[in-house]
Amino acid sequence: MLAAATDMPSNEAEITYEGTRKAAKEKADLLTNTYGTNSVQYAIIDHGNIVVAGQSGKNDEQGQKPLTKDTMYGIGSTSKMFITVAVMQLGDQGKISLDTPVVQYIPEFKMKDERYKQITPRMLLNHSSGLNGSSITNAVLFEDNDTYAYDTLLKQLAAQTLKADPGAYSVYCNDGFTLAEILVERVSGMDFTSYIHRYITGPMDMANTKTPLDSPDTAKMAGLYYPAYTGQLPNETFNLIGAGGIYSTAEDLVRFSQIFTGEAEEVLSGKSVSAMAQDEYKTPLWPDDADSSMEYGLGWDSVNLYPFSEYGMKALTKGGDTLLYHSSLVVLPGQGMAAAVVSSGGSSVYNELLANEILLQALKEKGTIAEFKPEKSYGVPVKADMPESMLQYSGVYGATSATIKIDITKAGLMSITSEQSPGNPAQIFGYSADGTFRSAYGNTVISFVKEENGRTYLWIRQYASLPGFGQKAISEYNAEKLQPQDLSAETTEAWIQRDGKKYYLLNEKYTSLVYLLLPPVQLNVSKQLPGYVLDKRITDPDTAVSELQIPGRSGRDLSGYTFFTQDGIEYLDIGGSILVNEDAVKPIYVAKKSIVTIPSSGYARWYTISDKDGGKTVKVRMSSNASFAVYNAKGTCIYFSVIGGKDKVELPAGGSIVFAGDAGTKFEISAQ
Repeated sequence: MLAAATDMPSNEAEITYEGTRKAAKEKADLLTNTYGTNSVQYAIIDHGNIVVAGQSGKNDEQGQKPLTKDTMYGIGSTSKMFITVAVMQLGDQGKISLDTPVVQYIPEFKMKDERYKQITPRMLLNHSSGLNGSSITNAVLFEDNDTYAYDTLLKQLAAQTLKADPGAYSVYCNDGFTLAEILVERVSGMDFTSYIHRYITGPMDMANTKTPLDSPDTAKMAGLYYPAYTGQLPNETFNLIGAGGIYSTAEDLVRFSQIFTGEAEEVLSGKSVSAMAQDEYKTPLWPDDADSSMEYGLGWDSVNLYPFSEYGMKALTKGGDTLLYHSSLVVLPGQGMAAAVVSSGGSSVYNELLANEILLQALKEKGTIAEFKPEKSYGVPVKADMPESMLQYSGVYGATSATIKIDITKAGLMSITSEQSPGNPAQIFGYSADGTFRSAYGNTVISFVKEENGRTYLWIRQYASLPGFGQKAISEYNAEKLQPQDLSAETTEAWIQRDGKKYYLLNEKYTSLVYLLLPPVQLNVSKQLPGYVLDKRITDPDTAVSELQIPGRSGRDLSGYTFFTQDGIEYLDIGGSILVNEDAVKPIYVAKKSIVTIPSSGYARWYTISDKDGGKTVKVRMSSNASFAVYNAKGTCIYFSVIGGKDKVELPAGGSIVFAGDAGTKFEISAQ
């Protein structure tokens, strides 16, 4: 049995946690009132007892369903801890060895890159597999537990190459955990949902932890909202369960944390718990030691979380973000304590900071810590003459789907600008006597590091403060220096033709959140860095590849661009997502009655809205396995039929409309 209330040390039984309860409520209210979080739920466990729990914010629009401790939230990537525990359980049973190649367990796992045969379960769990990132076509849907993304992962990986040698360095990777989910199913002979209920949630008394395949009651889910869209949204389903699809509550997550405080050895051995908390990130490619919130273990985002390192305590953390849900679990193994925070809206970073704050309050109330440590700074720049050699670091640096330009003057001033956000003011840093560049307030330090792989990295160390919630410490290689490329005249001309063009997504399912949240992709060839589009190096008239090698987060989810032409129409493939050139998107003709049919390819049909048809109201009749969405001239979704039941919609001039459904689906459109 798990630790019961009577197992508490006698001196702790007298603590009321009244101060912690009050502070937790105040800070949760601050998140929902000030920081754009719709609702938040939190809990602290101490030696098997849930001692603080509560919630704050808005649930349903009508105010008929109050938030309770049983209101469920998507926990996003915190789901990865369940996959990790499952793999380690099978390891305890001798059925999986962490360092045996995955192909021995999943023989049909193949890639275009022979190095895939070296990938081990350990590399999946510590993000060092070398897989590109996230194969998530049709993964995030509204109230639709279609398993397409999971079912097709092996097929998608078979067409991919690796971005690094397996084990070379750790860079955040969702596909590794989906592959680990397949591994658990192959070895256990059970589907993953059944597995976790039998071996984790059942034994841990986690009645409010479900997956989409449980078809959980959506009435028990936290209300979801999106800032640019009026009204409550349907529930979000993330269909890659092991990578990010589990629903839970703060109380269930702190019950789960007892595995990691040594209070559930019947669920996972102490040896495996200890192995999960080792420094798995310490590969040759990682910044030098500094306060940080990102230092991978097995599953964990960090096995040495700041600010607990300031108090001499080991802290473990895992956070998760889907498009609409967010979560954080923070565990203090040596103290037998943990906090979990889940939310609708906001971010996992806010949730982690709230979890840190309420844990520190509880530690102070218990007398474990005497006082809170002051916030930290790296100190303002110390004036010094800058060596001329620093000028070599000027140039353009890339990270996932982004570039920044760095200009360093002889006087020792460094400015950083973004080509993708030209309206944002430059960030300015001054050269300091220790060879770094520092912000005026001393909260950020930047260095340049030439690594053994021959690449030059921008190393950022930062203490990021959120008023009322303390600090998050960051130490990461933030970007990598890119070199300009000479292109042939033919290649240059092909890309100039596409520059500034919009590309519209065709192959997302009609229930996909992508139709609500993501505007068309605008392709902009870099003006600052010849031969590039974003972080991708142009290789010929129809392809561009991302070759970044950045550990941590800034080199995650890499995908190239591949263009192809069918029937005279140009399409763009980005990591399995198929988009069409705006030249093929024609104005919709609004008549008394017209019909749009989804072609045999199943691709969505996009139309622009002319000034002539702007302001007209249309009614659309369609089957249940279809949807349509309307966008204004800025690309913001103003109506999505999956959400809104209105049968009449006014068309905005200069906007666009998309129809999605199964092949052959017909839409009857009539002007009103």
